[in-house]
Amino acid sequence: MADSDSDDYWVQEPELAPNDPMRNFMPTSFGKTSKEANIAAQIEQTRRKVEIPEKEKKEKKDASDSGSNSDSDDDDSESDEEDEADRFPVSHEIVFTTHDRAVTSIALDPAGVRMLTGSLDGTIKFHDFSSMTPTTLRAFKSVDPWESKKSGSTDSHPIQHIEFSRHSGGAFLCVTAHPQAKIMSRDGDVLTEFVKGDMYLRDMNHTKGHVGEVTSGTWHPTDQNLCVTAGLDSTLRIWDVNNKRSQKDVIVFKSKVAGNAGRTRMTAVAWGAPPSGGAPVLVSAALDGSLVMYSGNGPFIRPTAEIKDAHQPDTWTGGIDISADGRMVVTRGGDGLIKLWDTRKFKQPLIKVEHPSTSDRYPMSNIKYSPNSSSIITGSASGHLHILNPANLRPEHVTPITPGVPVIVVDWHEKLNQIITGSANSETHVLYNPEKSRRGALEVMSRAPKVRHIDDDPSATMDQSAGISGDAIVAPGALGGTKRGGVTVSGKSRDPMRPQVQTITPFMRSQPDAKHISENIPLSKMLHEDPREALLKYADAAKKDPMFTNAWAKTQPVTQYAETSDGEGEEGPDRKKVKR
Repeated sequence: MADSDSDDYWVQEPELAPNDPMRNFMPTSFGKTSKEANIAAQIEQTRRKVEIPEKEKKEKKDASDSGSNSDSDDDDSESDEEDEADRFPVSHEIVFTTHDRAVTSIALDPAGVRMLTGSLDGTIKFHDFSSMTPTTLRAFKSVDPWESKKSGSTDSHPIQHIEFSRHSGGAFLCVTAHPQAKIMSRDGDVLTEFVKGDMYLRDMNHTKGHVGEVTSGTWHPTDQNLCVTAGLDSTLRIWDVNNKRSQKDVIVFKSKVAGNAGRTRMTAVAWGAPPSGGAPVLVSAALDGSLVMYSGNGPFIRPTAEIKDAHQPDTWTGGIDISADGRMVVTRGGDGLIKLWDTRKFKQPLIKVEHPSTSDRYPMSNIKYSPNSSSIITGSASGHLHILNPANLRPEHVTPITPGVPVIVVDWHEKLNQIITGSANSETHVLYNPEKSRRGALEVMSRAPKVRHIDDDPSATMDQSAGISGDAIVAPGALGGTKRGGVTVSGKSRDPMRPQVQTITPFMRSQPDAKHISENIPLSKMLHEDPREALLKYADAAKKDPMFTNAWAKTQPVTQYAETSDGEGEEGPDRKKVKR
């Protein structure tokens, strides 16, 4: 036998190609192996694959066939497109599908940790970037602002606008299709619900709140206790979050259009101030096409400037924003135009460009400045994100988000340097660039995927005590068929399979001492006694000593029954049905 040192041992291995996927399942070593996340691969999986339309491909192909230097021209054009894409955080994306209907509003706290999305389904979804992983892109909480915890009934309203306070992430403004706006905490609790005005008062200056549906709202640029809301009652109302019984100031806009009796609908509002500490500016748009500007600190008796035909009358101007320096205002109207205005010469637009509007279907369609006002972003009816030059409103970069489905709302967070979009197909896209963005979606994709446990799938769990699988258990109300939801007037559920909640009576709420009741309340022991058993205790004594029936015990007639044969009852008619 030869020494082991001099012998060469050959271990037969399966013959697999170097790029064969089966190699991923073959062990490379013995013992316990630790699975580490490949951060670069995870981030690369989120790279956006933008397909060039066939029309552009054909144009490029025709251009390449026409000249001899076409190859170099194509390379230059492709490199230019890549350079434009690298200028903005749009190279990668993650997608959230947590709503059932169109996403109409997006809000992020100043730190960029929590993201809120509102929808036409009447719910607000809460997402926390610090707790999500690449395999758990979902909301940790869903809140309906109008769900009553006491009665359990829900009167849902579409979410019009949600916005975190600019100075702290502890509260946000919630505007629904209702006359009352709310201030809610970052956990979804209602902190303040502003009062509703008296709809029978003609003069809006005397009402304490909106008498029509609130369309939009925003926070004061410097005061964290003030916010403003715009309503269909032709008013702008400034609120103090510490006083919900009445607004601090009311601005009644009087329309000059004939036939409206001086009233119109306020469609959007923006409140901005220069960072150097100048005077704030309050700008609002109306349904009659007007654009009105007020001094941000008041008084609000008359507007500082007003443009009568800023946009076409009877079209919804849902997008309005003020630049970071407080000098420029951009509006997106329902007439298919985007216009740029100067607050120092608030008479004519500096420039206007055509852009298809979606406000006829989605009045919440907005337009936003980038954090440093170096760009303007907005969505489109074709599902593209348009990044515009703030000087001439020309598109610097156009990228598809949800092709064929309108992009309703957009936002660009300052600290994260990420763009968030909400579309009509209930998708929320977070666009980022690994080199330019910070935290947020990049932090989510930098974590290891959560290991899926078998208990995470209810269909695969086993009930060890009964020995049956989870899919064999039929829960109440889980079977098919018509299922009625909601509650009746009395508070009972309309679903027959749903168990009824026990009614709490006044006696059940506060039960006195049982010993005190038995000693001080007469006949209290009979409360828990069966009346039938109580009477049967005296049956034998009444039979032996009949106290009340002893007088006619001997004269009582004897009861006699008729004797019938065996077949007489069956052949004869039913005695109960015989008429006599």
